[in-house]
This record gives sequence, structure tokens and C-alpha cells, in this order.
Amino acid sequence: MNTFFQDLRYGFRMLMKSPGFTLIAVMALALGIGANTAIFSVVNSVLLRPLPFRNSDRLMTVWENNLKKGQDHEIVGSANFTDWKNQNQSFESLAAYLNWNYNLTGGDDPQRLNALVVSAGFFQTLGAEAELGRVLTAEDDQEGRDDVVVLSHALWQRQFGASRQIIGQTVMLNGKSHTVVGVMPSDFNFLDDQVEIWRPMAMSAQQAQSREGKYLKVIGRLKPGVTIEQAKAEIGTIAQRLEQQYPDTNAGWGVNIVPLREEIVGNVRPVLIILLGAVGFVLLIACTNIANLLLARASSRQKEIAVRAALGASRWRLIGQFLSESFLLAFAGGALGLLLALWGSDALIALSPDNIPRIKEAAIDGHVLAFTLLLTLLTTLIFGLAPAWQASKLDLNEALKDEGRSAAGSSGRRLRNLLVVAEVAIGVVLLVGAGLMINSFIKLQRVNAGFDTHNLLTMQITLPPARYGQNEQQIAFFQQAIEKIKTLPGVKSVGAIQDLPLRLNNMSFPVTLEGRTESQSAQSTKAGYRAVTDEYFRTLGIPLLEGRLFTAHDDQNSTPVLVINQTMARSFWPGEDPVGKRIHFGEPNDPLYSIVGVVGDIKHMGLDADEGAVMYQPHAQKRFSWLRWMTIVVRTENDPLSLAPAVRSRILEVDKNQPVYNIATMEQLLTKSTAQPRFSTLLLGIFALLALCLAAIGIYGVMSYNVTQRTHEIGVRMALGAQMRDVMKLIIRQGMKMVLVGVALGLLGAIAITRVMKSLLFGVTATDPLTFAVVAVLLTMVALLACYLPARRAAKVDPLVALRYE
Repeated sequence: MNTFFQDLRYGFRMLMKSPGFTLIAVMALALGIGANTAIFSVVNSVLLRPLPFRNSDRLMTVWENNLKKGQDHEIVGSANFTDWKNQNQSFESLAAYLNWNYNLTGGDDPQRLNALVVSAGFFQTLGAEAELGRVLTAEDDQEGRDDVVVLSHALWQRQFGASRQIIGQTVMLNGKSHTVVGVMPSDFNFLDDQVEIWRPMAMSAQQAQSREGKYLKVIGRLKPGVTIEQAKAEIGTIAQRLEQQYPDTNAGWGVNIVPLREEIVGNVRPVLIILLGAVGFVLLIACTNIANLLLARASSRQKEIAVRAALGASRWRLIGQFLSESFLLAFAGGALGLLLALWGSDALIALSPDNIPRIKEAAIDGHVLAFTLLLTLLTTLIFGLAPAWQASKLDLNEALKDEGRSAAGSSGRRLRNLLVVAEVAIGVVLLVGAGLMINSFIKLQRVNAGFDTHNLLTMQITLPPARYGQNEQQIAFFQQAIEKIKTLPGVKSVGAIQDLPLRLNNMSFPVTLEGRTESQSAQSTKAGYRAVTDEYFRTLGIPLLEGRLFTAHDDQNSTPVLVINQTMARSFWPGEDPVGKRIHFGEPNDPLYSIVGVVGDIKHMGLDADEGAVMYQPHAQKRFSWLRWMTIVVRTENDPLSLAPAVRSRILEVDKNQPVYNIATMEQLLTKSTAQPRFSTLLLGIFALLALCLAAIGIYGVMSYNVTQRTHEIGVRMALGAQMRDVMKLIIRQGMKMVLVGVALGLLGAIAITRVMKSLLFGVTATDPLTFAVVAVLLTMVALLACYLPARRAAKVDPLVALRYE
């Protein structure tokens, strides 16, 4: 240890003698280590940190699957859930839940709350306890005893002032009184941190045994010692038995069990792994740069090293001395990088889209600190070992001669050149990955949504069943609200739809064409369903292609009609005019609906998803009384959000207890729908730009050093008649050989590595020739500039000065 500390003290003095070198090296490492630490803090939070539940690795999600239909994450029917729960021996408990919403009234400002309706044992399955009061129990999950709720910590603070007297008080949900029995801790979060209230499911005996419809999501806790494979086998056997007993509803349906962690992070794992790999490449480029700087620096210290060796220092002793200097650089870079990571983590959270789970929990904790320390030690070896090994391998006779200029010799030059080739190759891989993402994002942004997104204000309304249980009441409410909104100054038109485009909600029904059986109807026997008001198409700017749009006369007293989209027209009636055709949807014996018009397709489920077949029904003719939610869409003359308070006040004039929620412009929804690709593209672009700059600096540094080493040679050439352009060609040719080899190797590496990005790309292949060509040209031009500057300096060397150069 005494030797180690001596080496550190000596290394510190040597680094202080070269403040410019030290500052550049520390800053380069700080950028690399800081970026890696920031990204790892997110990876640790999202992918590695255990879920905040007792023995969270035992928690599973359970889905129905149908391999023939390509469905592996289908929600569960209530009877199947009941049978699984009663017949399995693999799970300690199984619980069901479904997403719901409630209108909270009784105060000055009605609110819409996101909720989970849960079966008995839900909280017990998770191993969660209330912070105040109690969680829901099996006694609450019974008809007539289910008028109780548990509040989230955030709702308790916001709406009830964190009063501890809230337990036992009542709240009005959808017009009905419910007793508060508990408040959850602030860190309790199951899948969705927007959930603010939980209440019992309380299925009746008839509902629990019903095999019609699927609407439940299921979680379970495995018994100790039971593996996922054993649970899958057992529940699969139960599913086979149910398939034989109930072929009408269960034919083809099996079970899929997925760990809860995988369910939460499955979609974002590829993005985070790619970002972690990309930022690792940035650190590698920084390390190769510093290794080159250390090699160059070691060349100027050959006599010092030779004297040490002559006085008895072993090769390992010399390597230890150089590694101690590398450690000091890495330690300083790591410390500064940790400070950058603190800022970087906050920036990542601010930039991240809402659909990355648990990212708000990202922080610099013990695991992240350990990662930074390990990374610091690793970088010490990566950039320090090769220069130390090379510098300690020397010929004492040559090194001690007064005329010896570069005892590193040709082997040192080869190593520096190899490092340049390596950083160019890594830079190409990063640039290609970023180029593919940028190209993909540009193409995504250019997709025509099928409607005009400008100056559109949207807001959602869900009517409570207690007051608006009948279709007539619901239709009347929205008609009155729309008529009042139309009178506002600055409003051009108003429409409404039950599921707004880009909100990622879709409802579909089986369709049967008049005169045909379901199997003869079309290649696709399902179509999306949307209830809309008569001015919806005009408000959004969806074009009419054939027939007519809805009018105010299309009400419950007129002939049932539908408007369909272009895809449905082509799929169901290829080569025919669909206007005038009639269909059933839902059950085959349901009423016939006449097709009166065809409108253009829109991007309903996102810019990267095709819409499929869709049918629109007049809201005034809607069949389903349970369809109580609608989204109001207002086309304005100016800024849509400036009209939001006035529009909301008009709705409250119809019903002062009716909450209005999710107020946003259509452009905000469009931006949100592309948030994840924008996030990954931005970060990859930043890392690629940083890699490009580091690679250019590395090339410039090596070429500058080579020019300095060859000053005497250049002077001789010029004294013998070489022209400036000859010298420039010599230097540039030497540098570009390394660059072109690096570009070629990088392109080959990119072809192999970028294949993992397939799932993140839109409209671009992982081997897009244009992207590869642009990256190759861009890096070559930057490298040419980095070679040109030292070459230009070399060409201006005064031969008399150069011939005297030592």
C-alpha cells in the first residue's frame, strides 16, 4: 500500500505538470461516465429494482390466450377466473381487477377519478397494507356491502387535506354514497400511478358463473417452491378441462402466465438496453481517446522510464506507476461524472414519456454508486493498461541515447493507429443507429393522420349511471352541451366521439353482411365501432368519399344507419359500391343497419398503426346504454386552450355536478403519441453527436502528434524540393487510411448490431442503404477536416527550423 500511495502522489504531481492534458482527459471521462451513470439509474429503476411488493418475484399476471388467433394477452372471463381460483393448487391467491372511472361530487369542483375495481384478496395478493385505516377485505366483496372505498395517498392529500379523520367519512361516487375505509401509502403503485381510488368488485353469483364476455385482468401469487412452468402446466390442464366442458365459449382458449415485472417493463426493455449500449460506446470512444493521449505522453517520457528501469524498476513496477496515473484520471472523471449524472437523471425524467414505468423513481442510490465505482475501475484498465504495457516495453540502449526521439517506435504508432480505427468504427455504429432512429422518426412525423389536428380542443365526459342510465338521457345531455358550446365566440364547429383518435382506445364488434353467413361475410368479420355526433366528421376534417354524412335527422325515430371507412368498404365489398348495403353488428339477429356513406381512413391507434375496418354510428341512434362516455371535440379559430374554461362552463350549465377531464389539444395528443420514439431518438442522437465529436478530436490528436514526431522528416522532404501540397497529401493520406478502415469495419458492425433495433423502426429497414451511406460520408468528411488541420500546419513548417528540430 505504501508503494501504491507513493505512485499516486507521484502520478498526481505529473498530472499537475500537464494541466491541459489532465483537464481534457477528465472532461472526456466525466461525459462518458456521467452519461452511463444517468442511463443506468433509469435502467436500475425500471428493469432491475424489485417491485415495491412483498416477494415481488412471486407475483404473476394471468391471461387467456388463443394461439390460432394470435392472442396471448387476452382479458379473462369471470367464470374462467372463478374456476381457476377454485381448482388450482399453484397459487396462494388469485385476484381480479378492472380499470374504472368515477365522478367525485359533493364539493365545489366535480372531479373524474381513475379507479380499480378489485376482487377479494387483491391487496393481500400484493402484500400491501394501508397507511391509514385498512385495505379491502373479503367481507367488502359482497353485494350490499361493497359501498366502501380505499383512497390513494395523493387524492387524500389533494382533496381531503390529509385529514386523519377521513376514515369512516362518506364520499359521493357516481351519485352514490361510499364509506372511506383506508388510505394507501404514498409509494403504493400498481401498474398505473394515476389510480386514485379502489373499491370492491362484488360480483353476484350469476356474474361469477357467466361465460359471456371477457373483462377481467388477473394477478396471482405463486406458492413457495412452485415454478412458473409448474403453474402454467396446472392452469393449462384446467383450461383444457374447461374447453371440453364449455366448447361454445372456451374452444381454443388456453392460459398464459407472465411475471408481473415482465408485464410492466416488457415494452420498454429493448429501448433502455439499446440506450445503455449506445452510451457504453460513447465511453469506449472516450477511453480510446485518452489511451491515445497517454501513449503520446508516454513517448515523451521514455528517458524517465529508461532511467527508472536502469535503476532496477521492474516492468510490473512501471506498469503500476502508469496505472496509478490512469486511476487518478478515472477517479476524477468518475467524481465529476457522478455530479453530471445527478443533473442528467433529472433531465431524463423530465424528457421521458409517461409510458415508461417507474422512471420517476430513478435516483442515484447505492446500486448506482456501486455501478459508477465499478465503471471507474473498468475505465482505468480500458484506457490505462495498453499505454502502460507499451510504455514499459522499451530498449534501454536506444532510450538512453541523447538522439533517441521515440523509443515507442513503430509498435507504438501501430497501437495509436489501431485505437483510431477502433473509435471510428464504434462511432460509425452509433451514428448509424442514431441515423436509423432519426430517419424513422421523420417518416413517422410525416404520416398523414387522416384529419386536421390544428386548432382542436378535446375533453372527456363520462355520465354517471345513477342519473344517466338510459340512452335518451345520455343523448339529450350531449346534444344540449354541444348546442351551448356552439354559441361561444371563436368556435367554428363541435362534435363528439366515444373513443377519440390517438387516445389508444378502440371498440370492435363482429359483423355479418345481409344475406351472408358470418364466415362468408369478408376476410375480416370484425370492425371497429365508434358512436359520433353528426358534426364530428366536419369538425375533424375527415373527408367524405362516397354517399353522405350523418345529419340531425338520424335519430332513434329514423332508419338505423352507419358510415364506414375506406378500409371496411374495400375489405367487405371489394369492387362494389357499399352505399346502400346493410349489415348486422353484434349478434346476427340484431337490427340491420344501412351504409349511407364512406369516409377516409384515419390513424386512430397511432401514426404507426393501420386503422382497419371501422363503422361509425350516429350517437343519437346508439344501442348501448352502458356507453356513457364521450369526448367533445371543438374546432376553434384561435388557440384552443384559451377556450377551455368557457367550454367547461357551458358543460357545467347542463349539469353542475358533471366532471370534465383530460382537457388537451389534438396537437398535444399527437405529440404524446410519438413521445417514446422522440425520447429514444433524441438520446441516441445526442450520444451519436458526442461520439462524432470525440472521434474527430481523437483523429486530430493522433495526426497532430504524428506531425510533431515527423517534423524533422518533413523538413528534409521540403529541403529536397517537396511542395506544400505534397506534404499535405502525405499527412492526409496517412490519416484517411485509418479512417476508411474504421468506417468499413463500423459499417460491417452496424449491419450486425442494428438488427436489434427492428422493433423500434417505422418505415425504415435496419440496413437502410441511404442511412449507411450518409453516415459513411459524414464521418469521412469530419475525419478529413480533422486530418486537414494538422496537415496544413505541417505544410507550413520552415525547413530551417525543422532541420534543427530535436
